[in-house]
Amino acid sequence: MKSYPKSAEIFERNRRYIPGGVVSVNRAIQPEIAFVKGEGAFLWDADGNRFLDYHFAFAPHFLGHNDLYVTGAVRRVLDHGLSLYGSGTTELEGRLAELVCANCDFVDSIQALNTGSEATYQAIRVARAATGRDHIVVMQGGYNGWHNDVACNLMTPLERLGPRVSPGEYPFVPISAGIPAEHQRLVHPINFNDLESVEWVAQRYPIACLIAEPILQNVGVVRPLPDYLQGLRTLAGRYGFILVFDEVKTGFRHSLGGYAAIAGVRPDLAVYGKAIANGYPMAIIGGRRDLMDYFVHPEPSKRVLLAGTYNAHPVPTAAAIATIERLQMNGGEAYRHVEALGRQMEDGLCGIFRRSGVEAVVARQGSAFCVYFMDHLPVDWHDLAAHHDSAFDEAMRRALIEEGVYFFPLATKQCSISVAHTREDVTFTLEAVERVLRKLAPRPASAR
Repeated sequence: MKSYPKSAEIFERNRRYIPGGVVSVNRAIQPEIAFVKGEGAFLWDADGNRFLDYHFAFAPHFLGHNDLYVTGAVRRVLDHGLSLYGSGTTELEGRLAELVCANCDFVDSIQALNTGSEATYQAIRVARAATGRDHIVVMQGGYNGWHNDVACNLMTPLERLGPRVSPGEYPFVPISAGIPAEHQRLVHPINFNDLESVEWVAQRYPIACLIAEPILQNVGVVRPLPDYLQGLRTLAGRYGFILVFDEVKTGFRHSLGGYAAIAGVRPDLAVYGKAIANGYPMAIIGGRRDLMDYFVHPEPSKRVLLAGTYNAHPVPTAAAIATIERLQMNGGEAYRHVEALGRQMEDGLCGIFRRSGVEAVVARQGSAFCVYFMDHLPVDWHDLAAHHDSAFDEAMRRALIEEGVYFFPLATKQCSISVAHTREDVTFTLEAVERVLRKLAPRPASAR
């Protein structure tokens, strides 16, 4: 068994000054490990244990930890004395804007922020300003940030959520205290992949926007059914609401144009984060010019406030430029590399589960994958929550940590392959999974 005495000391000391000892509550998991270094595809903890990483801080490190090309761009910014000016514009932010617009053909202009939550907040605010409406639609099992509009219905137990309803909506189940009840009535959670419920809600409420991850990647990898995203586009036009794709996790990981480019569907607005700057704090909102121009609307009563001292800070901006440049190299070789590794991982896992007699399926989009211990790929949160063996999932993840493979030890969380991974790393991982499954007595489907 691995031991973590130095990590325990760090957690104990930090709890004296930080509630819970962590500065983001989703990091409070077991085992408690304090990491001190990331390089390429690996992490090291305070006790010197090395782990092959598939978590990557909830997936921003698409190129791997401490990618030399990105780190070099950041060092040049620091060496040249570029500072945060807080007045006027810079060539760096203009270059980033050009790159994003050039790669996302539906994006006419952008604004830069620091976090995905800020970007989704601004997208909803723009939609309300543009439509004059207040209500929004969100997805059951999706995660769009920490603010009041969207801090709900992430991984709600079915006993609290209630049975499947279609067409219809579900109760607003907050994931945070402090959200006023009057605010909650403006938010309508529905299941992913359910177009009938979108129309049902749109016929009953003045909807400003529907915000959705085009793939639900906060509960693994729940893909859209054929024509679902195009159906959202059609309904947005029919009922006059703004279609917002939350591509904080999917954008730039799956293609330079985001998942929207793969699906061939044009949202009105999109937000990007995580993989766009390979671990540096950067988020982007972009889309139709008429909507983006609400940030500079000539009528003060219609203008959407966008302000942030650290927006387009030169360090993350340089990192984002370098990340996009790196992804463009050699005709997109990075994407071909992770697709090949993803296929190797998927095929290998499926073979292991067949041999071991464990009932499981593998969901994958490019470099992102998730194992579901059920007999089919889930289509929405109700399906996943009703059929996936979460206890077995977490047992496997914790056992893999003992083998030196770091899958985030919480059921259904996406695993991420990086450009820094190799075929040998995937082989090592598959061998570890096979060893772990031999130790964990698989339960028959009837017992789950």
